[in-house]
Amino acid sequence: MKTIGLVGGTGWISTAEYYRIINEEVNRRLGGMNFARCVLYSLDYGEIDELHKRKNTEGVCSLLIDASKKLVSVGADCVLLCANTMHMHAERVQDAIPVPLIHIATATARQIKTRHLKTVGLLGTKMTMEQDFYKKRLNQEEIAVLVPEQDERTFIHRTIDSELLKGVFLRESKERFLDIIRRLQSQGAEGIVLGCTEIPLLIKQEDLDFPLFNTTTIHSLAAVDFALGESSTAS
Repeated sequence: MKTIGLVGGTGWISTAEYYRIINEEVNRRLGGMNFARCVLYSLDYGEIDELHKRKNTEGVCSLLIDASKKLVSVGADCVLLCANTMHMHAERVQDAIPVPLIHIATATARQIKTRHLKTVGLLGTKMTMEQDFYKKRLNQEEIAVLVPEQDERTFIHRTIDSELLKGVFLRESKERFLDIIRRLQSQGAEGIVLGCTEIPLLIKQEDLDFPLFNTTTIHSLAAVDFALGESSTAS
């Protein structure tokens, strides 16, 4: 079994989900008392938040590269950035390390294609919804991407920052998310990418009779595939 390296803390609450899902899945596949070989470097999200506020993207990238190198130095055979937004730096992180970086959007695109969907809605931070680093990975697989309206994007981003990252899950926020998803569906989305690893803690598949792509689970299972040699899902 290969060792999975996790760059987490972005935020911690979804990183805990990665750890749970990865270990449960390894045990499901191997049985007995087998669990994942895994190392975690958990960043202080407060540092990242301050760098984002100062628009210091180089500083954020440096933190991710440093964490990834440290994981490799203690034996990680692959690296996962445990947040969709952090994948704006994925190419530079990959260039800085000698092991594969398993890209969350690439793994998600593969799952969308197994459902034969052509158009999806994308929810996430403003950076994930508004910049091209994520959408282009889906577009490369001939998947069209719809994003919410500007005021909806502001609401989603604010809710992630002020509620979800702190483990706060409000009924009224959930209802607004569901309304946004239904509107994207009415515009032609055949499924929805929950493109922030905290969103699946608020929105569940059982809330809708409509395909939802839980990027936390997808990314975690891609790491297990790699660790057990079942497929290659690297960047």
